Amino acid sequence: MKIIGIIPARLGSSRLPEKVLADIGGKSMIQRVYEQTKLAQNLDEVWIATDSERVFDHCKAFCTTVAMSSLSHQSGTDRCAELASALDTDWVINIQGDEPFIIPVQIDQLAEFILQNPEIQIATQYQKIKSSEELFNPSVVKLVKASDHRVLYFSRSAIPYVRNSEPSQWFSTHEYYRHVGMYAYRKNTLLEISQLKSSPLELVESLEQLRWLENSFSIFACETSESNFGIDTIEDLEKARDYSKNL
Repeated sequence: MKIIGIIPARLGSSRLPEKVLADIGGKSMIQRVYEQTKLAQNLDEVWIATDSERVFDHCKAFCTTVAMSSLSHQSGTDRCAELASALDTDWVINIQGDEPFIIPVQIDQLAEFILQNPEIQIATQYQKIKSSEELFNPSVVKLVKASDHRVLYFSRSAIPYVRNSEPSQWFSTHEYYRHVGMYAYRKNTLLEISQLKSSPLELVESLEQLRWLENSFSIFACETSESNFGIDTIEDLEKARDYSKNL
């Protein structure tokens, strides 16, 4: 079974424009993501998909597997689907282009999960929530899952609701999970979901994965012990630059 990693690299970013080209300790962010991803043991190839000729030319200096994609894509999923349609592969893992210190073991954990469960359509990851503050932070996406690891729902709210208990007690009452947003898709599933229109639940929660659930695609999740941080603001970028000094 062939697994390809694709890193969507959009130049325009609403919160931090051109962040994929930002310098972090002498290397661009996209170069760091690519080099970390290449260290994963379970990927057959690693590609970068970008909508910018500037990013394309920059990436050609350190990798040969970079491709142009349409400017019209609304998500990294769509960018991955365009490239995947031209590639010979069974599975695609969508790797975030703004996590310069992504841990290769995390990618391998997801790849191992699909290798052990080749019948599933989409796979992702989760971690146990570690504090009440994290539980009630709407920026932290929560998920609930069945005993077979199939995800039942994703939400920005704290789910499940603990009846007859004060919210301040929920964290100590029940085990909660946060979603870790790396996805693996069967190639044919990826091509199908890229054709779906936005759904009501997706629009309400602003979570793309709810579109897939609403259209009856199944998503399974495995636990990961690894933690990364993404770059969304100038403060995040400065944090990454400080972190790179200790590498």
